[in-house]
Amino acid sequence: MKNTMNVHASRWILPVLIIGIVTLAGVLTLLATKAATSTISVETEQGTLTSPASLVSDPTASGASAAQFKAADTSPKYKALTPGTSWQWQLSGTINETVLDGVSNPKKMYDIDLFDTPASTISRLKAKGIVVVCYISAGSAENWRPDYSSFPVTVMGNGLDGWAGERWLDVRQVETLRGIMSKRMDLAVTKGCDGIEPDNIDGYTNNTGFALTGTHQITYNRMLATEAHARNMSIGLKNDVDQIGQLVNDFDWAINEQCYQYNECGGYSAFINQNK
Repeated sequence: MKNTMNVHASRWILPVLIIGIVTLAGVLTLLATKAATSTISVETEQGTLTSPASLVSDPTASGASAAQFKAADTSPKYKALTPGTSWQWQLSGTINETVLDGVSNPKKMYDIDLFDTPASTISRLKAKGIVVVCYISAGSAENWRPDYSSFPVTVMGNGLDGWAGERWLDVRQVETLRGIMSKRMDLAVTKGCDGIEPDNIDGYTNNTGFALTGTHQITYNRMLATEAHARNMSIGLKNDVDQIGQLVNDFDWAINEQCYQYNECGGYSAFINQNK
């Protein structure tokens, strides 16, 4: 599920980073506290982002022993997204690859659609030192995706309101969905994505057609995090505000589309407190 929108920032309640508000054409500098004032004419989505702590450097660079290296090797290998990162979130249309070019901040991130974005675009963005996160819907089946036929009928439930051709998934069937989502993450690795944004991972709070519980959702979401980390990619907690406390240790950053609108930004302090 994703939106295409032309936003005038003075008229739209923008989703925001817990410690900053979107500025200039969907670019957000964390730790900033001013509202956006520009008019956006690019098809973009915007949201709240927090990010993980810095990576530990390779101990072999200083001649560390094999035992030391083995111990350090358990540290995350994915690209860090630390507070102060400027970002662009665009899930439709031709990717505007220059929107962050004028931003002096060296820490930058793009969040773009996995299927619709060619590897060449990701490569060019990474050549600029930009961390690239790739969007997938992990909680719904979208009939326009190339792997739609991989979803058994038995895992597809009610349609998502306002999203024709998209149906909720039965996240109780973890192993069935693991195979499909793992292949998507393999594609992300092949394309060069540094992280994953999994959408619709709060189905238990919606009318999915299945008797989902919070426990079912936590189990499924943790599976997604495990699979992403196994591929050395970071993963963000998309919405699912009520389970932040239980999932903050599993996810590396968080993104929320409308936390100011629904007065739910405060819960993300759990991420901030862990320097995420």
